[in-house]
Amino acid sequence: MASSSSSSFIPIAALTFLVLFMGGSTAQLTPDFYFESCPQLFFTVRYAVYNAIMKEARMGASLLRLHFHDCFVNGCDGSVLLDDTPTFKGEKTAAPNFNSIRGFDVVDDIKSAVEQVCPGVVSCADLLAIIARESVSILGGPYWSVKLGRRDARTASQGAANVSIPPPTSSLNALASRFQALGLSTRDLVALYGAHTIGQARCTNFRAHIYNDTNIDGSFAKMRQANCPKPAGSGDNNLGPLDYQTPTVFDNTYYQGLLQKKALLHSDQELFNGGYTDSIVQSYSSSQSTFYADFVTGIIKMGDLSPLTGSNGEIRKHCRRVNQ
Repeated sequence: MASSSSSSFIPIAALTFLVLFMGGSTAQLTPDFYFESCPQLFFTVRYAVYNAIMKEARMGASLLRLHFHDCFVNGCDGSVLLDDTPTFKGEKTAAPNFNSIRGFDVVDDIKSAVEQVCPGVVSCADLLAIIARESVSILGGPYWSVKLGRRDARTASQGAANVSIPPPTSSLNALASRFQALGLSTRDLVALYGAHTIGQARCTNFRAHIYNDTNIDGSFAKMRQANCPKPAGSGDNNLGPLDYQTPTVFDNTYYQGLLQKKALLHSDQELFNGGYTDSIVQSYSSSQSTFYADFVTGIIKMGDLSPLTGSNGEIRKHCRRVNQ
């Protein structure tokens, strides 16, 4: 793992400078937004993300997840990073996030490193988008041109987070409805859930699936039950890999696991359960390049969700709190 990631670091880092010249933008975002104001941005971020992942391979998935959980709540505005204040309860303590999302210290370190090379220039919302790309790439996945120019929210909403992020108990129709409300297609849904090819989940999020659901491989269920006792409250924080084969490599084995009924979460197995997304799962399981292409399309579309641009919001000096 370390050797393959290390060998990809230098050439991919060099590509960051070429990516700056790629054209195309929507929603007032553009890949070359920091071309003049922070030319060292991509290299600085990639170096920090690489080091964080080398210390803990799981961190790549955690950092990617922050971008998802940010964008799904009132758009990609960095609000997920804000700590609670006397005037609002932030998203960190919302039900889908509490004791679940992590990596905030790593984001703090990356922000500090970026502030050293270009102070007061790069938003935390944009950092999450870049960090997500670097995490995927370093773990073996695709590399894409990140559109930039987002500004940071000055508030967060625990209530919005509670209702906006699909729970692991979601049905396929509930997932599709939520994605459709955000302008994301069914294909985007299946591709973006491929982010679960890396990372882990807590026992409390998959206990019901491994004990109660019937659309799960029996031997797989028993294997997971060994580390996730049935009584609620016992072993709740024990972890299981979302992709049982290669949980620290961004590949298409997640979809192969769905075909075998070896999804860790109920919502994951819903993508391949006799419904209208079965054919998409089958195509991704047999073609990693198709998955990669659609994942890139989907995450770029997700990154366009309601960005704050122009004079809206601010560029936070510290990602955990608004400027004073």
